[in-house]
Amino acid sequence: MEIHNAKKHDLYKIIELDKKMIGSDHRKEEINQAIKEERCFIMYQEEKIAAFLIYHTHFFDCCFISLIMVDPEHQRKGLASSLLTHMTEVSPTTKLFSSTNESNESMKKVFLKNQFKKSGFVDNLDEGDPEIIYFKRCN
Repeated sequence: MEIHNAKKHDLYKIIELDKKMIGSDHRKEEINQAIKEERCFIMYQEEKIAAFLIYHTHFFDCCFISLIMVDPEHQRKGLASSLLTHMTEVSPTTKLFSSTNESNESMKKVFLKNQFKKSGFVDNLDEGDPEIIYFKRCN
């Protein structure tokens, strides 16, 4: 599967995947803005969005991957790793950050597999489930 910049016509498919994963479409404006600003990458599988990634550079002027979603039908097939690799190649900054909840064992494994290092944590976002920050230096 190839990775592409999301386009306006991809918006509703991306929102549908996000809604499928979290049960709400409350991030539709965030997704729309990321597409407009070319900060959203997608992977298609047979006319369906299989995975997407959104990033920004508002984290201390560093690139921060704020969202990675992989359709459950396509999980454990390396799509998240492919998106992370792509992001390290195109990152607009030399420092790349992301995060996940401490309870998200599968995403923690993906970060470590892709040579991201733990960089700290933030308490009190999700009660009793700290957010672990990960870091990788880009070329």
